Amino acid sequence: MSEATKRTEVIAVGNQKGGVGKTTNTVHLARALAERGKRCLIIDLDTGAHATTHLGIDPNAYLGMYEVLLGSEEPDSVLLSRDVEDRIDLPERLDIIAGSRKLENIDVALREIDTMMEPHRVLADPIAKLRGHYDYLFLDTAPNLTTPTIAAYKVADWFLLSAMPETFAIAGLDAALKDIDSARKRGNRNLKILGVVVCNTQKRTRLTRELLDYVDKAFTVQGSESKKFKTEIPRSTVVSSAQKVGKTVFETEPDHQVTECYRQLAAEVEGRINTYYQKLNDAQTEAASNA
Repeated sequence: MSEATKRTEVIAVGNQKGGVGKTTNTVHLARALAERGKRCLIIDLDTGAHATTHLGIDPNAYLGMYEVLLGSEEPDSVLLSRDVEDRIDLPERLDIIAGSRKLENIDVALREIDTMMEPHRVLADPIAKLRGHYDYLFLDTAPNLTTPTIAAYKVADWFLLSAMPETFAIAGLDAALKDIDSARKRGNRNLKILGVVVCNTQKRTRLTRELLDYVDKAFTVQGSESKKFKTEIPRSTVVSSAQKVGKTVFETEPDHQVTECYRQLAAEVEGRINTYYQKLNDAQTEAASNA
């Protein structure tokens, strides 16, 4: 791995409900940022390994996050990249550390190694080693509070929520909000909400209106804009078609509306993060001038 020089943003992606486009958004947002020249790494923490298979990789063929969390492998020794593995056709500047079903047994395996260890801190060391080598680390979490998912809350700089206009979408977002608040109180006070991506939209149905209304109310701090991203991802079959061949829509449908929406979403993400650091820098400069 090259010398660490980059400012790395660690983004956990989730929602306490499955089937809301979480992995699709993770993979395509990372791909869009890679297209913008950013070096991105997806860390697949889901036992279903959906991010891994989405990129055309057999999760049983490689070592991955299970071995990293156990400490038997270093993160840079198992990351998959087009530069280090000829058999993998990954996009340029987009790497991944594979998930697997083995993650279902991570709790038992960790206790066997060290009964006194804190399982929810198992990501701290791997993430520290990866910081500086990538512009973005994406933590694709499970839709329930597994040990790797809780560990992601504890190490992330940002949390990005994914939602679809479905019956239980609001409950999933509400649960995720409570988990973010809990993570802030219990060790990660700097965890920030990056925003909410609403996807699989089509017509303004009742469920869509209810979801958008909830997001605007729950994710708007007084005096600021809603945390909902302006870019919405429309319903389309091109995503599932790309998944079937282990690609993203950037490879299969580069000029499609959905692809363009992910490009716009990537621009929004970078804009929000840059605005945050600009405000932070301005505040520090003002504080120094008043000292």
